[in-house]
Amino acid sequence: MKYYIGIDLGGTNIKAGVVSEEFEIVAKASCKTDLPRPGEEICADMAKVALQAVKDAGLTLDDIEAVGIGTPGIANSESGVIEYSCNLDFHDFPVAKLMKTHIDKPCYVENDANAAAYGEFVAGAAKGANDAVCITLGTGVGGGIIINKKIFSGFNFAGAEIGHMVINADGPKCTCGRRGCFEVYSSATGLIRMTKEAMEKHPESVLHKECEADGKVSGRTAFNAMRKGDAAAKEVVDEYIRYLACGITNTINIFQPDVLCIGGGVCNEGDPLLLPLKELVAKEVYTKDSPNNTKIVIAELGNDAGIIGAAFLGLNKQ
Repeated sequence: MKYYIGIDLGGTNIKAGVVSEEFEIVAKASCKTDLPRPGEEICADMAKVALQAVKDAGLTLDDIEAVGIGTPGIANSESGVIEYSCNLDFHDFPVAKLMKTHIDKPCYVENDANAAAYGEFVAGAAKGANDAVCITLGTGVGGGIIINKKIFSGFNFAGAEIGHMVINADGPKCTCGRRGCFEVYSSATGLIRMTKEAMEKHPESVLHKECEADGKVSGRTAFNAMRKGDAAAKEVVDEYIRYLACGITNTINIFQPDVLCIGGGVCNEGDPLLLPLKELVAKEVYTKDSPNNTKIVIAELGNDAGIIGAAFLGLNKQ
């Protein structure tokens, strides 16, 4: 049996896992990223948690074939350099070279959203596809694109920024500087913003009780209130799904993938999200009269997608 190390480097946590050749995680370990601090310290901690996972799996480094790292920002998969990551404050950081000083195995580096998409492609909701797009609805909107079974990242390794496709040129300002980005409307952050706006307009709404029960406004607030028959909440959910359908339709029209999978906490809503979303996309997609259309599914691997995808980045290079 062959084993691989996958590392998911995030702004809050560093997570590492040992993954078997059958795409199963056999052990995991993690620690806080503890920003801000030098990249060398972060790399040392990545190696530390990776080695802990190897130990917990009852293995040694002799059992490990390669190491893969999924990182925020622009990751040059050819050179193993993180060219830029605003979250980590990395500038031309040679992470693969440095990791090999800790763990002397082949090391591969990729953007975290691309790594997560690759995880879904090799072992999750997009398994068996030739072309796939994975969209993660989190604090922002992350995107990963697989074309001909390979990660697509553009000539400059900055591709697949689906969240920064504009769907309303006069919309609210995005963190990227543009207005009306897909991310502004379809991220969990966007859903929370729309929920708060509805609460201000409708003081009588059940949204307020849901917020009090949860202790805060979250991505669940509007869906929970909608299930209790609240009209204002239904307007929020309908608006959110309408914008989500717009961005997904645009993405399908461009790439026409076999599978488009969506992930992130909001996807836990299941059918109340997925069924109306599919209905809207089916009406708007360019190929609506074709017998062959993209399958829209919920991502299957959750937080493990990044670890599994990172572990097999070497496979993507073959």
